[in-house]
Amino acid sequence: MACNLSKGYAIPCKDITGGISAIYMCNAGSIATITYASDAISDMTGTIVIFKYELNNSANAMTTTLTSSKENGTSFYSTSLAVTMPKLSKEQTAELKLISYGRPSVIVVDRNDNAFLLGTVNGCSLESATIQTGGAFGDMSGIVLEFLSEEVSAPDFINGATTANPLAGMSSATVTVTAGTND
Repeated sequence: MACNLSKGYAIPCKDITGGISAIYMCNAGSIATITYASDAISDMTGTIVIFKYELNNSANAMTTTLTSSKENGTSFYSTSLAVTMPKLSKEQTAELKLISYGRPSVIVVDRNDNAFLLGTVNGCSLESATIQTGGAFGDMSGIVLEFLSEEVSAPDFINGATTANPLAGMSSATVTVTAGTND
């Protein structure tokens, strides 16, 4: 493995925004193989059903931290994903139980239309879920989810993602997008 530096960094234009517009989840094992080109996912195989969760507030965040140990000679990436879903329902809490039992892969689409795959090899773990309803009229009534993904590389960019389907560029996969409901 080459460990030599290959380029520097220039201050970019201020033409981006922060935040997450949606996440998509798929069951573990539905992505059979992944092909990479130019440090991004260029194709996938498998019959992949992804479930869309629309997000509309600033309480959603993805943070990736590289941990490297010179003593152990190891490096890995931990990605935490915080998702807030307002409006409690019995259907949401039933789905929450299923999410907590599995290790789904999660696709995060940011407000710049970048799509990232979390849990590429090891899946994502739902570390905590808080079901809450506030005391005041304006307080949130909903669920806050905290996912964790630990991998040997940072979340992968996905080539060919569109607003309607983050896996649109995956020509070798059969992809079904299941939109969320208001339940």
